[in-house]
Amino acid sequence: MARTIITGAFPSTRPRRLRQADWVRRLVRETRPTPDDLVWGLIVHDGPEKRIPVRSMPGVDRLNIDEAARAAVRARELGIPALAIFPHIRADLKDEAGSEAANPDGLVPNVIRAMKAAAPEVGVACDVALDPFTSHGHDGRLDETGYVVNDETVAALMEQALIQARAGADIVAPSDMMDGRIGAIRDQLDEEGFDRVMILSYAAKYASAFYGPYRDAVGTASTLRGDKKTYQMDFGNTQEALRETAMDIEEGADLVMVKPGLPYLDIVRRVSEEFGAPTLVFQISGEYAQIKAAAAQGWLDEDRAIIETMSAFKRAGASGVITYFAERAAQLLG
Repeated sequence: MARTIITGAFPSTRPRRLRQADWVRRLVRETRPTPDDLVWGLIVHDGPEKRIPVRSMPGVDRLNIDEAARAAVRARELGIPALAIFPHIRADLKDEAGSEAANPDGLVPNVIRAMKAAAPEVGVACDVALDPFTSHGHDGRLDETGYVVNDETVAALMEQALIQARAGADIVAPSDMMDGRIGAIRDQLDEEGFDRVMILSYAAKYASAFYGPYRDAVGTASTLRGDKKTYQMDFGNTQEALRETAMDIEEGADLVMVKPGLPYLDIVRRVSEEFGAPTLVFQISGEYAQIKAAAAQGWLDEDRAIIETMSAFKRAGASGVITYFAERAAQLLG
């Protein structure tokens, strides 16, 4: 059959030429995540068991102190710059005020010390919020009506952040969304001689349906009273995220965060472009669980989904990604 040659029907530039082989696709790729972009999210617990699987997050275990230290060594081997730790404590240690958060010999300070002893080159970031420590599952202290009170909570967060800094944390990361907490924590850290400790502000943290597996992991799923909509942001708002971020930067935040991740890539883009500050994004538990569940059903390729989502975060402008996939992502990217 004679070949039909069409002339004048197409432009001389054909973008598909740059997609025809793997080598050229790699050559012209615009966004290229690396292990340097990762922060490994870890759940730690205060029991003797080395690992306790999290039912709703297949592949994620609660680690005891020894295993957490080994994870720090593993991060160093894989080139992962930092770890972010989130605690699951015994029910008998929880109370209405979240008092255990200020225990200098509690789970989190001991994990920090163990990680820094095992792999001092790896950064350790600590969640600053009361929800894993309270009997009601909220990020702060409640008044008689059940409302999370702002200023009393900030005072407790200041104490919690100082305990973490004294234990050796490199980054304290307030995730509570109380007003004014960044400035208060920054002032106290500086006064106490911890001016080199960084603050990662959860600047734009939305009230999301995607937190469920995390609450299972840290033990708040069954205790949370009501919702967190009076302090976490409404998912319909964009300008509010910019106002929150501007306030936190002015108060002294070194890095800012958008949380959740994939449903809020537009916020990541706006925050990173507006402020030019190091902007992290959190690929949260619900995002992780969706990928794991779909992969388990054979509906998608897990490794490809991991790399594609990491690329999406970087393409949107994120400086780094906190993710429970960090170990596997570092293996794939390395």
